[in-house]
Amino acid sequence: MSKANPFSIRIFVADGDPDGLRIIERSNWNGQAVVFPRSLFPEIKTRDVFERTGVYFLLGPKDDGDGEKLYIGESDEIRRRLNIHFLNEDFWNRAVFFVTMQPGGLNKAHVQYLEARLIALAQAAKRVPLENKNNRALPSLNKAEQADMAVFLKHILQILPLLGVTAFETPVKRASKKNLLFIEAKGLTAKGYESTEGFVVCEDSEVAQNAVPSLSKGIEALRQKLIDSGVMKIEGDHYRVTQNYSFSSPSTAASVVLGRTANGRTIWKNKSGITLKAMQEAMAEKG
Repeated sequence: MSKANPFSIRIFVADGDPDGLRIIERSNWNGQAVVFPRSLFPEIKTRDVFERTGVYFLLGPKDDGDGEKLYIGESDEIRRRLNIHFLNEDFWNRAVFFVTMQPGGLNKAHVQYLEARLIALAQAAKRVPLENKNNRALPSLNKAEQADMAVFLKHILQILPLLGVTAFETPVKRASKKNLLFIEAKGLTAKGYESTEGFVVCEDSEVAQNAVPSLSKGIEALRQKLIDSGVMKIEGDHYRVTQNYSFSSPSTAASVVLGRTANGRTIWKNKSGITLKAMQEAMAEKG
């Protein structure tokens, strides 16, 4: 996501429970985000905001319990569509939807456009498996409507990470050469850098094909997820990273690259051979 101007949000905790129904508004925007756990749906669905046209997200645990999966949808009446999901779909345990503050701000074509764009972005990011079975074709909008929906989409993507939805986060900012870090081991070369999204391993980095038997199940599962999604593709005797991908920490990134447990603070080094740990300690001393 490209760098944006600063903004503030207002969170209204509707029933006094921080884990209950929350309504989020952004400064200088006519949109609203509504967040709630599935268990509350029967008692809150009568609220007026559920009558509006919008785009929604259903989230729940993957079948193996490791991470989440996501469904993206749209409706000209959020309540009606969510009620169908409530009665027929078991996987989700929380929902987020976006509407405008006043009824009528979005129409059916608008939310179909948003849904199509969001599905494509989630597929490109390859961070969370989608429950959607089919892609949505972009509806026909005039240029003014497309511009309006581009702004609405931008605000959705800015707010979702604040709600714990990271399915659309794709590192797009490349580090300058002086900030790049490297792993050179086992005949492999990987490049990466620290960012606000975590530790990013760069496109074209090389990854060990085989992992040691003692590798943790979590890292093993993550490697398999990246293989299954196409983020890592076999090339000769190693894997190659097909797109910039952010990991939760330098150590997670290093462990995936090397196929063994690794301390990322000491494994990742700059072009002068200085470890990430040493660089961070030097910066801390300057502060």
